[in-house]
Amino acid sequence: MFEDDVVESRPHALEEVESPQTVPAVGRAPNGKSFNQEVEARAPVRQEDPGEWIEWPAQPEEEPPQATGKESRTGLLKRPLVYAIGAMLLAAVLGGGYVYLDYAERFQSTDDAFIAARQSALAPKVSGYITAVPVTDNEHVAAGDVIARIDDRDYRVALEQAEAQVAAAQASIENIDAQLQVQQAQISANEAQVDQAQAALVFAEQQNARYQDLAQKGAGTVQNAQQYSSQLRQQQAALASARATLKLAQRQIESLKAQRNSAVASLAQAKAQRDQAQLNLSYTTVTAAQPGRVVNLSAAVGQFAQPGTNLTMFVPDQIWVTANFKEIQLDRMRPGEPVTLRIDAYPEREIRGHADSVQPGSGTAFSLLPAQNATGNYVKIVQRVPVKIVMDDPPTDVALGPGMSVVPTVRVDITPSLYERLRGWL
Repeated sequence: MFEDDVVESRPHALEEVESPQTVPAVGRAPNGKSFNQEVEARAPVRQEDPGEWIEWPAQPEEEPPQATGKESRTGLLKRPLVYAIGAMLLAAVLGGGYVYLDYAERFQSTDDAFIAARQSALAPKVSGYITAVPVTDNEHVAAGDVIARIDDRDYRVALEQAEAQVAAAQASIENIDAQLQVQQAQISANEAQVDQAQAALVFAEQQNARYQDLAQKGAGTVQNAQQYSSQLRQQQAALASARATLKLAQRQIESLKAQRNSAVASLAQAKAQRDQAQLNLSYTTVTAAQPGRVVNLSAAVGQFAQPGTNLTMFVPDQIWVTANFKEIQLDRMRPGEPVTLRIDAYPEREIRGHADSVQPGSGTAFSLLPAQNATGNYVKIVQRVPVKIVMDDPPTDVALGPGMSVVPTVRVDITPSLYERLRGWL
């Protein structure tokens, strides 16, 4: 293509550059190398027309560098070394993976585990105004330590009244015992009177028989016979009267014994009331039944406490870990197996323990609304079963309480792994 043809084909060109120009050129050579250099244009360049074309000179092709004999021999020597290093690395990875899997399969762990305890609310059994609260929040107390005191004056008065009733019942029993002694003496006197009447009756019978015989023989008078016959009847009546008096005295003993039994029952009732008054007085002092910590204390001096009013929550020192393992993790888990515990609050501590028991059933089976798998479409879900873990060496310098997260690791196989054997050898 010539310059005249260009001018004729572009009749509307404003300016024509006839002399060659040097312009930057960027591209890639046939040998694959990129270049950025200035080249000299052979064809005219139309600056005002975006459709103007430029003919670039052909770049000479560069020949690829030829490897020398020395470089070729070095490359051949490097390849086996690379293969050997790669094989060694692969063997190390496979061996390390086997050692890790052999060690890891002896353990079962879960992050669904929490500290548990039988925490309870402390409440008074009697009502009254609180006069003292000698503890504070989160304080550790021993068994028998006082948590709160209630005004006990009313209960002391009730105890004194109950003790007075006990004393009155005891006095009534003593009075009846004295009456029984008097009655026993009276019975003895009545028995003597009966013996006396019996003896007089025998003499009267003898006199009557004697004078009756004399009257029949004519040696005695009929008057004497009649007189001794009357005396006999009088003695018989006297004996009957003495026996009746004796029986009455004996019946009086039975009545006194019945009164004494009633007095004994009254004494027992009075003692029971006294014991209840003593218990009510003891209830005015709220104490800790076992060692633990006072949590969420709400009792205050001057507060009127009703029976059952929650004064504070109490967390005993006896705590454990409830770990909810998947049911597929329980195959080789047995009570007594060693456990390593890591508490999220104290990650630098490692606590030893052991598996105490496995709950006979999943957690959902004992929930308030257990799942009904027999209705609707069934989708099998891996259940979790609570496992109770007891700490062998619980820390005493930090606070542990219900709900704190724990990560337990149970060793389900006590045989040493390859890693442990290798570490023992080394």
